[in-house]
Amino acid sequence: MKALKSLLMSGREVLPIVEGGKGVAISTGESSGAFAAAGGIGTFSGVNADSYDDQGRVIPQIYRGKTRKDRHQELIAFAIKGGIAQARKAYEISNGKGRIHMNVLWEMGGAEPILQSILEATKGLIHGVTCGAGMPYRVAEIAAKFGISYYPIVSSARAFRALWLRAYNKYREGLGGVVYEDPWLAGGHNGLSNSEDPQKPEDPLPRVIALRAQMNEYGLQNTPVVMAGGVWWLSDWEHFLDNPDVGPIAFQFGTRPLLTKESPISDAWKQRLLTLKKGDVFLNRFSPTGFYSSAVNNAFIEDLKARSERQVAYTHEEVGAHTESFQVGVVGNPVFLTPADTARVKAWQAQGFTKALRTPDGTLIFVTPETAREILTDQTNCMGCLSACQFSNWSQNEKGSTGRMPDPRSFCIQKTLQKISHSEEVDHTLMFSGHNAYRFAQDPFYANGFIPTVKQLVERIVTGY
Repeated sequence: MKALKSLLMSGREVLPIVEGGKGVAISTGESSGAFAAAGGIGTFSGVNADSYDDQGRVIPQIYRGKTRKDRHQELIAFAIKGGIAQARKAYEISNGKGRIHMNVLWEMGGAEPILQSILEATKGLIHGVTCGAGMPYRVAEIAAKFGISYYPIVSSARAFRALWLRAYNKYREGLGGVVYEDPWLAGGHNGLSNSEDPQKPEDPLPRVIALRAQMNEYGLQNTPVVMAGGVWWLSDWEHFLDNPDVGPIAFQFGTRPLLTKESPISDAWKQRLLTLKKGDVFLNRFSPTGFYSSAVNNAFIEDLKARSERQVAYTHEEVGAHTESFQVGVVGNPVFLTPADTARVKAWQAQGFTKALRTPDGTLIFVTPETAREILTDQTNCMGCLSACQFSNWSQNEKGSTGRMPDPRSFCIQKTLQKISHSEEVDHTLMFSGHNAYRFAQDPFYANGFIPTVKQLVERIVTGY
């Protein structure tokens, strides 16, 4: 394989190897500090990061506010305290080597105050901020305020063009790199547009070349592109190296760092990763953000699939084929179903799915009474972890609402990610992963259940494998 060339990123020559930021206590100061110590770029997550008590124990994020807006402020306070703790830990472990980045999601609740407050309290400890999940126009201005680099995450040249023309052209010097995240292969939330087919992955090379051409139009020939999503062996990406159409390139690893000694995920999660097969990671639209996302197809995902499959359209009046009266709940006027859907509903009810819940799209889903209670409780307990949530209808606007009905086909993402981050549960909760996670079971590096340190992983990556 062609030799890797170091790149100047966030003010220092580093290996062109970047740890991908994974939210809610998964990319921590320990893992990111180890990545930086190995000569690369470590990335801790600023999305509801863990903080610790005087004994070094994780402080549970328990919400006591009576209103969503009160709990939203508690969430912001938790996130700021946790981000500061992770930044300090990462810097200490890095021992002055590599670079430390912080990852935030622009669509997370309180993104701006959280980012600004953490950077204010950790001056000199954080060298760059990566930001995606939305269109982070203001991240450049915030990074410039604190004298650090910014790295927007995009999935197309078109998205970068919009960001550049609206805001980034004013902060050219701070643009440390542009992260191209493949929308078909990356883990977590995926940036598929309405014009792209989720079932038809596109070759990333032409898309990266298009991004580079767009960057070159703005005089950014020396600004690195960071290839993210689907990166496993660098030997698979040798055609990107020393390619004049690609330009300076770094590679982001999000999935492989899950399986390291420093990774904070549970042993159960690590062992499950070693058993995955191709196709076990499922691209879906159940996320309350409205984005596509990638997750392991476990019992949690199967339940969400089944909810949407037990779904029928209704009308408020007898119209066309909707001639069958159906009572939702014990009070109120009935709705109308088609005869065929009425037969399906009766079959579901016979199986125990007796509770009908309305969706924002004029449909009913059918779940068990126990599941219905859990959904309604989770919606009531919303703490505003997103800027806007389809599941609970929370929004961080003045009204505190999206103005739409809550969607019971989705789920509380904060609850389930806290669950998998702090327990051994891996089946009945959201387990996110990149689509190449099946390679853990095929890669000889992990033979006999071997779990490397971050240092060993980086050394292995540098060899091309």
